[in-house]
Amino acid sequence: MKKERVDILLVEQGLYDSVEKAKRAIMAGIILTDKNERIDTAGEKIPVTTQLKRKGEKLRYVSRGGLKLEKAMAIFDVSIKDKIMLDIGSSTGGFTDAALQHGAKLSYALDVGTNQLSWKLRQDPRVVVMEQTNFRNSRLEDFKEGQPNLVSIDVSFISLRIILPVLKEIVSVRGDILALIKPQFEANRKDVGEKGIVHDPIIHQEVLTRMIQFSLEQGYDVEALNYSPITGGQGNIEFLAHLKWNNKLKGSLNKTVNIDETVILAHESF
Repeated sequence: MKKERVDILLVEQGLYDSVEKAKRAIMAGIILTDKNERIDTAGEKIPVTTQLKRKGEKLRYVSRGGLKLEKAMAIFDVSIKDKIMLDIGSSTGGFTDAALQHGAKLSYALDVGTNQLSWKLRQDPRVVVMEQTNFRNSRLEDFKEGQPNLVSIDVSFISLRIILPVLKEIVSVRGDILALIKPQFEANRKDVGEKGIVHDPIIHQEVLTRMIQFSLEQGYDVEALNYSPITGGQGNIEFLAHLKWNNKLKGSLNKTVNIDETVILAHESF
């Protein structure tokens, strides 16, 4: 199983926005594993599936990624109950866990990696494990437990431009898509700073503008836009988009979507 340094995992799981802050927390003795074991060494390598937390903090989901879906469900007013979800980029399963806790009927946990999904979810009969699966090669017939009518997307090192054209052949008509837009993987290479971080709000605006335009051109309705409640790996600000597939040649843009305001609020929050 893949292992990673604890200080890096703390940033990737969204507990801290820099490795230095993570190291200070470890030195202070306040970092625990999901088994309540204290971590004392920043450089210690542990399985990437290990969920970390601060002393006294209770984890609601198997990973903090569940907090992203929790916010999306709340602010976008998307019903999860009895839905068949496709979790693209499931990793340890935070999105899947959050969806099931909010009433989803089933979740396809799809990821290009392996041995990342939490044991709790592997044993859940409502979860269809689809590891070592590159979504760009997926077809509707691969989803044998029913056509997905709810999709979450949280992928790294690949653009949504690769995901969305394939997805419209799989998601049901009127299906909801909750997509994480990650500027570090959508921006031009020259606009990505040291350690893969995008700091500039202008670049964030440009990325969101391009992604919304691409989504519309692909036939998706763009219903809403907001920012993720936690930062991504290395402290990157990320954004949440609510798309809807209505089987159209060109999608429509909800007049409430305001890119500039969303970016301003995101930078004020982080």
